[in-house]
Amino acid sequence: MRKNSVLAWSMVVALGGFLFGFDTAVISGAEKAIQQFWHLSVFEHGLTISIALIGTVIGSLFGSRPSDHFGRKNTLYFVAIAYLLSSLGTAFADNWYMFLVFRFLGGLGVGTSSVTAPIYISEISPADRRGRLVGLFQFNVVLGILISYLSNYLLSQLGDTSWRLMLGVQALPSLIFLILIRYIPESPRWLILKKQATDKALEILRIINPVNCNQELIAIQNSALDVEGNSRKKENIFSGKYNRPIMLAMLFAFFNQVSGINAIIYYAPRIFEMAGLGAHSSLLSTVGIGMINFIFTLLAINIIDHVGRRLLMLIGSIGLIASLSLVAFTFYTGNFNGFAIPIYIMVFIAFFAFSQGAVIWVFISEIFPNQVRAQGQTLGSSTHWVLAALIAFSFPYFAEVLGGAITFSFFASMMVLQLIFVWRLMPETKGKSLEQIETNIILH
Repeated sequence: MRKNSVLAWSMVVALGGFLFGFDTAVISGAEKAIQQFWHLSVFEHGLTISIALIGTVIGSLFGSRPSDHFGRKNTLYFVAIAYLLSSLGTAFADNWYMFLVFRFLGGLGVGTSSVTAPIYISEISPADRRGRLVGLFQFNVVLGILISYLSNYLLSQLGDTSWRLMLGVQALPSLIFLILIRYIPESPRWLILKKQATDKALEILRIINPVNCNQELIAIQNSALDVEGNSRKKENIFSGKYNRPIMLAMLFAFFNQVSGINAIIYYAPRIFEMAGLGAHSSLLSTVGIGMINFIFTLLAINIIDHVGRRLLMLIGSIGLIASLSLVAFTFYTGNFNGFAIPIYIMVFIAFFAFSQGAVIWVFISEIFPNQVRAQGQTLGSSTHWVLAALIAFSFPYFAEVLGGAITFSFFASMMVLQLIFVWRLMPETKGKSLEQIETNIILH
């Protein structure tokens, strides 16, 4: 029962990941229709696609503040409301400016969710299942992407205004998420460190870890003390002693985006049309991307606590280098052979889902000490989303000016650097409590 309670709480919060993925990818099926509907210029079209990412950057930059001040649970309420209003607002927007406002609001929800949801799940998870449970967040992200692609494909048959339905269907899962948040507890670590609500936190810890709950309580309390046993003042993540986790989080987030993943997620139909596929086949191929993403994320989160984070990243980096190089070479030769590009892109998605996709939110949520975890998650998440916004905004320009060969060669070269980073710098965190990671890996 207790084990199932933690799983149920994690699944509720991971529903925020489903909305994150759906909101991120749904625009790919609607972007051309929206451009035509409001007769958008190239700049206006780029802004329409990237406005949600601008909101995501802002949401991720400031996500630690409500998470620390109001609590993880109350912040998730804001996320659910933002998703609900965004889906309804974009579906019924009667002018382009109103559409931008509601897409921006959805972006705020995505950014705040990417900070708060992984923190919450990591703070309620037993050490031996933390990778799998935090991985549920990413699993739901890719499930949201898959469902949005499938939804886009089905709804695209309904006429010129089908894009409104594509964006509006998100209201239903948003409402379900809003209702279910009521039934999860607050993070016990937040209750102890921010509210000193020890008794309430201990009740939750008894459900999470009935055998060692008292020892875990003491470990959490001790994490708030300095070496002399005094309570730490409010910590600044840039004080100097957290340089290593800062470097790890920022580099991990950097490599996540310079793989080209969001360029492919947002512009998959356009990339496939560049490779010679028709519009209908291109949209259908995105469903294949979603399926591959889903299957390999499911595989990764089922083994991440057994094989560890580093091995997944080492295997994934090699696969990403190979698949991106094949895409670049095919664009260079111009010998597309029908489905060559879609096949290589799907291989890329498989390796990405198996490594970076499954590991990023787990790893970043683990490597910062309790006192600065929300700030650290904000730093990693905002780095991720700033780069995502830049790549989503600039990809159409560079793909047109430089061509697919140079663009994908750049992504491949970045994955070579990622392989070196994982091999030389990335620590293993599997099987350790958050307090053990702080003591044994980060601060020493």
